[in-house]
This record gives sequence, structure tokens and C-alpha cells, in this order.
Amino acid sequence: MDRYDLISIGGGTAGLGASRSAAIAGKRALLVTDGPIGGDCTFTGCVPSKTLLSQSRKGVSFADAMSAVHTTIDEIARTEDAAALRSEGIDVVEGRGRLLGGGRVEVGKVVFQADTVLISTGARAAAPPISGLADIDFLTNESLFELTELPKRLSIIGGGPIGCEMAVAFAGFGSQVTVYDMADRLMPNEEPEASAVVERTLRSNGITVVTGASISSVSQDDAGIHIETNAKQGAADALLVATGRTPNTAGLGIDALGVELDPRGHIVVDSKLRTSVDGLSAAGDVTGLAPFTHSADEQARVAVAHALGAKAKWKYDATSTPAVTFISPEVARVGVVEADAPKGSRVAYFPLEHVDRAITEGRTDGFIKLIAAPGTLTRHVLGGKLVGATIVADRAGEMIHGPTLAVRLGMYVGRLAQVTVPYPSWTTGVQQAAGMFFQPISGLEARPARR
Repeated sequence: MDRYDLISIGGGTAGLGASRSAAIAGKRALLVTDGPIGGDCTFTGCVPSKTLLSQSRKGVSFADAMSAVHTTIDEIARTEDAAALRSEGIDVVEGRGRLLGGGRVEVGKVVFQADTVLISTGARAAAPPISGLADIDFLTNESLFELTELPKRLSIIGGGPIGCEMAVAFAGFGSQVTVYDMADRLMPNEEPEASAVVERTLRSNGITVVTGASISSVSQDDAGIHIETNAKQGAADALLVATGRTPNTAGLGIDALGVELDPRGHIVVDSKLRTSVDGLSAAGDVTGLAPFTHSADEQARVAVAHALGAKAKWKYDATSTPAVTFISPEVARVGVVEADAPKGSRVAYFPLEHVDRAITEGRTDGFIKLIAAPGTLTRHVLGGKLVGATIVADRAGEMIHGPTLAVRLGMYVGRLAQVTVPYPSWTTGVQQAAGMFFQPISGLEARPARR
């Protein structure tokens, strides 16, 4: 029986990150995967979706855009295939891994042994319980990028990041796009002000937005796909379902081992990414902590640090993991939103119309919101500690880095106000917003959080 320091089951971002971390530490690592190495991010998630968005903004044809999508996938996949990993000292076995307990993993008829096993099997697209949905040929992110023809009419169920990004992309190619969401606003996990900007953005791109949509049924005939809602009937040539993800845990043998799951079927882990079973950790989408590539990578590295390093102090905190939706303007967030702010928090809300770089670019529809909580002893001295930030701007994905560091380190918001940033950059707005906790900036001051 081959013995390893670490066996990772799943070849996505978490599995890759864990295997590479172990190998760098001089440990023997085995990656077990029953799909292409790179997982969702490389083949059906971040890489193809952002490539398609980029291509739609360039005004190329849909066929050329899809060609670019697959070229980009191939280019990135080459850096993380089995040959690349083996050159880094990582063993790779193709097949479905099954847990036998005691650090043993069965792949086919072969059993491997490890001091630590990491479950990193990811998640898959979830379909809502809508009458008739199972009987039609609908799209998910797992099939969307295999389209060879642009749908004239595209309907999207789900107004979250995936739904909004793909709505903008396909509208850019000329599709008539309609987005449906059951919530009363798009991207309901974000600040209400962010949702308002997103809706304006989609509508300005010719996209029909239907919120508060209770979809009773869908059906398909020669005329297309028909969508019955509480408001009206919709019709489309293609339907994209973007309503969330469900963890991949079937066939792993976790039930027999007594691995604790949450009500949605995610594997429960602690801040060190350990499960309820000794010697068994989990990372990535299968945990449900934060469904992002960058969080999966961090979780994997934290898990390995604790599994293989006796004195590791690093812990994973989902509240300091940033999230970005890559429409234009981008929506970036880290930490809490205002509705969840701790008692006594203060908020700085700074519209982009006061940011000089936004003015020079003619892109002032957006804002920067910083949330600072009172320190235990210091209260609001130095502005309080930053616990949340939302930025809606063309470069929000880069602008969120400073607030992310501040949230991660428990920094006082005054540090963001003190740091010198280049002028005129988008990040100047973050400094200006931080300054609102101390004095009026462009006539605006911080206010108490509205909980």
C-alpha cells in the first residue's frame, strides 16, 4: 500500500493548492481526480466566463469569442495538468476516490494511505424545484460554454453574480436577455445600493430585469422555451439556470465515517478546515464557506498548514474573503454588509461623483462604503476597526485589496485614511471614504449604521 503525507480527493483549485503546498513543504502528496485537473474554475467557471465577458466588450463575433474561450482554457490548463504536477513532485491518480477510514482511500481496486486526507470535490450547479424544468434542455455554467450558436433570446433564472455576468456578456453579443430572480432585487447578498447600480447597468445594456419573480413552471416546444411567472409569461430560445451550487459528496463514503454535514449537505469544518473525523479535512466549495477560487486556494493552504505543521497558527475566516462580480462597474465586497454591522458601527458612504478619477473617466455611477465597528476599549478612536467594505466602480476588484487587508488584520480605519495613494487613481476614493470618519470630505461625513 502506497503511503503519503497527504491525499487530496478532487482536482480543482483546493486540491491543486493543497497538493502544491504539501510538495513545497517537502511532503509526499497524491492528487486523486475523476475529472480534468483545474476543476470548475478552469473549465466552466472563472476562466471561460471572464474570457467571454472580455470578448463581448471587444465587439467580436460570438463564434470568435467562443474560440477565444477554449484557447484560453487550453492555455491555463497546461500549467496544471498531470504532467505539470508530476514535474513538481506530486503524484496523480485518475479515478473516483472513496474513503475507507483510517486515512485509507480506495481508487478503483487500489488502496492508498495517508496521514491526512483532504476532501476537495467541489460543487455542481443546482436546479430549483420548478415544474417542468427537468423536462427541458436548460443550460448551466457546466454546459453554457459549449454553445456553438448565439441564442437570439436568452432567459436567465438567477440574478446573482453568474446570472448578471452572463446577462451582460450575451447582451453584448446581441442576444435579447431577460433575468429573473425571486428576490426583490438583483444580487440580494450585496448592499442595496450595489443592487440598484447593477440593475441600472443591466437595463442600460438592454437587458430585461424581472425581480420578485415566482416562476411556477417552464415548458418547451418548437417555438422555444416558455416561462410562467407571477407577473407574466416569458419566452426564450435558451434558458440558463444560475441559482446556486450543491456540494459533490456522493460516493465518497462520508456517511459511513460519520462526517458531519450542514443542512445543505456541505461538509462542516472548523477554522483549521478539519472535519468531525480525525485525520480528515475539507476545503473549497464542498464546505460551503465561500464559493470562490481564491477562497478554495486559501482554505487548502490553511488545511495543509495545520495537517502537516505542528505549530501552525493560521486560521480561515470567511468574513475576510473578498468577492467580486465582474460586470462594469464591478461590484466588490469584503466583510459584513451594513445590515449585519455590529452594534455601534459607523458607515462612510462616498459616491463616485466625488472621486476625481471617476469624473475624468465619465464613470461616476458607483460608490465606496466602509463600515467600522467600535473597538472593545478604544471605541471609535482612530475611526474604529474596519469590518466591511463594498465598492462599486470600474476597478473595484483591485480597489478592494486595501480594505481586505484591513479587515483581515483588524486594522483601524484611520490607517486607510493615512496611507498615501497615487492621484488621480480609483483608490483615492478609498482614502477619501476613510477620511469621512474624521472630518467632512466633499461635505460628507460618516454616520451610524442602519441595522
